[in-house]
Amino acid sequence: TPAPFLHVVLHQPEIPHNTGSVGRTCVAVGAKLWLVRPLGFRVDDYYLRRAGLDYWELLDWEVVDDWAALLARLAASHAGPMWLLSKKATRLYTDVAYRRGDVLVFGCETQGLPDALLEEYAERTLRIPTTGAVRSLNLSNAAAVVMYEAVRQGAGRDSAFGIRDSGNAG
Repeated sequence: TPAPFLHVVLHQPEIPHNTGSVGRTCVAVGAKLWLVRPLGFRVDDYYLRRAGLDYWELLDWEVVDDWAALLARLAASHAGPMWLLSKKATRLYTDVAYRRGDVLVFGCETQGLPDALLEEYAERTLRIPTTGAVRSLNLSNAAAVVMYEAVRQGAGRDSAFGIRDSGNAG
C-alpha cells in the first residue's frame, strides 16, 4: 500500500455526516483518515456511511483511543509535520508549504481543538479566514479547503491526480 498523500485527523468528531463527507474527500485525494475518540457516533453509523456513499469501502481509516495513541501510530507510519486548524490561529492555511505525508488536524464541530493542544503546537496552528458573520466553517468544508490547498500547491502533482505542470507558478 502506498503511503498516504496526507493524514487527516478528526479529533473527537461529533456529527457522522461531517465525518462521512471528510472520508469521501480523503478518498478523492488519497489521504488517510484518523478518528480520535471519543466519537459522537458509532463507526457503523448509517449516516456516516451514507455521507461517504459507496466510497467508504475505499477509505484508508483508523480509530485511535486518544491523542497519545494517535501520535504513536503516526510516528510508526512515518507521517510528516502536523498542522492544527483553529479559528484561534493567526497564521493562514495558505502560508505554509504542504508536503506529501503532512498531518492535518481538525477539532470537533462544537468546541474545536482543546486549548492545551493549540498551546503545545502554537507554531503549527493555522486558520481559514472568514468574515465575522460566521464563527467557523463546517468541519467537512474546512477539511476539503485545506486538503485541496495541498493538492493545489503541488504536493499531489503525480499521475494519481491527473495534474500536469502548466509551467505557470502557483
